Amino acid sequence: MNENVVEQLKAKALVLDFGSVISLTMFETHRQTERELGLQPGTLTWMGPFDQAGDPLWRDMEAGLISQRDYWLVRAKEVGLLVGENWTTMVDFVRRARGENPMSIMRESMITLMYEAHNKGRKVAILSNELDLFFGEDIRAKLPFLEIVDVIVDATYTQILKPDPQAYQLCLDELGLAAHECVFIDDQLINAQGACDVGMLGLQLDVFKPQQCIGQARTMLGLHLD
Repeated sequence: MNENVVEQLKAKALVLDFGSVISLTMFETHRQTERELGLQPGTLTWMGPFDQAGDPLWRDMEAGLISQRDYWLVRAKEVGLLVGENWTTMVDFVRRARGENPMSIMRESMITLMYEAHNKGRKVAILSNELDLFFGEDIRAKLPFLEIVDVIVDATYTQILKPDPQAYQLCLDELGLAAHECVFIDDQLINAQGACDVGMLGLQLDVFKPQQCIGQARTMLGLHLD
């Protein structure tokens, strides 16, 4: 293949949502949560996308009746009551359930992709609606892979939520790249589509088949060509 053509195939940045993309979903780690909080196995039954029929609150979120933030605030309050505590934020939930070892709920295959992209000269960014709102600065400080992240745009501070086009543009401005030069991954279809709408290479992470999305991103970044 002509070198110029090969170069054109390589996106220059990997941009990731955080929750459920870099981290595992809270649903996948219910048993770990129960152990950390001293709850009986099987106490946590809501499963979001893994059992939509059994999680009407998740269906409300998917239908746009409540926000993702609303969903998790309800769940945080519910779990807090189970352990006799008054949790008013998602940070309370994550700190109690994951604060000692937050790396235990990270998606290893996605972190591997981040390092591969970084080591091959691509920029790495995080574009999140609630990174510190959900995880907090103290937990973020325990995530060593963040050292290779070039840009973090967090709506906890910007107050501009995906899929608002301005959210993506903030990240692009920080990266100093054009939209078509960036691969973006989010577990929410509406946010992946929002990235596509501004010209980014938007991909939805299927939590049932994450490797499929990771493989697509590797191809778009040209990592298999280096």
